Amino acid sequence: MTGVIKYRPFSISGKLEALRYDLIETGMDIEYFHASEDRQAVRDQVFDLLCHGDHKLEAHSLVVEKAETARDYQSPSHLYPHLLGCLLHQILEKISLPDVTEIIVITDQLPIQKKRKSVKKAVKHTLKDMLPARIPYRLLHHSSKSAFGLQVADYLNWAVFRAWERGDTRRFDLVRHMFTEPVRLMHAADLNRTGV
Repeated sequence: MTGVIKYRPFSISGKLEALRYDLIETGMDIEYFHASEDRQAVRDQVFDLLCHGDHKLEAHSLVVEKAETARDYQSPSHLYPHLLGCLLHQILEKISLPDVTEIIVITDQLPIQKKRKSVKKAVKHTLKDMLPARIPYRLLHHSSKSAFGLQVADYLNWAVFRAWERGDTRRFDLVRHMFTEPVRLMHAADLNRTGV
């Protein structure tokens, strides 16, 4: 699971939008960027854009071996909200809270209402525990098609997955500088005893 911290101005959004229209003008039909579905030529250009320039983005990622976790945590309705809570905890530790006026967490749209409630509960619990009372927060579920931040997180997550699962670090090596700390493997014992 990968999350991206974005600060204003969101320069990456304009650059990705320009790339999308560049690709459309070459004859491609690109509605949005999705790493596992995009052609290799498109992926190359997105990764090139991500690895160059100052986008004011920070990435954080957690990896868990699902099969090694307790059976109770293996279902998506338990595992993903828990991981999201852990990831948010990791991210919030890196944010300079005196400079923040509001936290807005945007996740991909969740198709199942039960899953949405679990994620919402985990996020609210983490934010409430970690944020000073003066900082308001909101949780939004948007389609990744509408949010470049989610598309960037998808690309970075794909790079982590390829490096971790297949030993293919080519893409991850290009974006490694965006990760403010090493990708963290959550061991089964960590996951089983950490409560969110």
